Amino acid sequence: MAHFAELNNQNIVVNVIVVNNDSIQNLSFPESEPVGIAYLDSFLPGKIWKQTSYNNNFRFRYAGVKYEFHPECGEFGGFCPPQPFEDWLFDAEECLWKPPKPYPEDYNRILYQWDPTVHDWVKKTIQTR
Repeated sequence: MAHFAELNNQNIVVNVIVVNNDSIQNLSFPESEPVGIAYLDSFLPGKIWKQTSYNNNFRFRYAGVKYEFHPECGEFGGFCPPQPFEDWLFDAEECLWKPPKPYPEDYNRILYQWDPTVHDWVKKTIQTR
């Protein structure tokens, strides 16, 4: 089965659908993409489609609703989850949002979470019963 992400005009994924391999002539990506788009256009015209890989074999990761398609990532572009915080930076090489500071290397296994108000990692409070 092949999977195709429907994008809006801002390259945000609004839907992901499955297409039978016969409908893409049993081709592999990237040859399968234009065939799949032509098939989808035959009954869902006027939509923007990008093929996505359920096994993350291309375009970095499987597209999910609200993910964004970034054409600047890799040879064929890539899908990335939404930006988690306003101060996180986009890394086109990994097609991923990254914090402005790396996660602390704490060998005591303390958990941290990003605090957007201080723009830094803070120790995560764990509630016990």
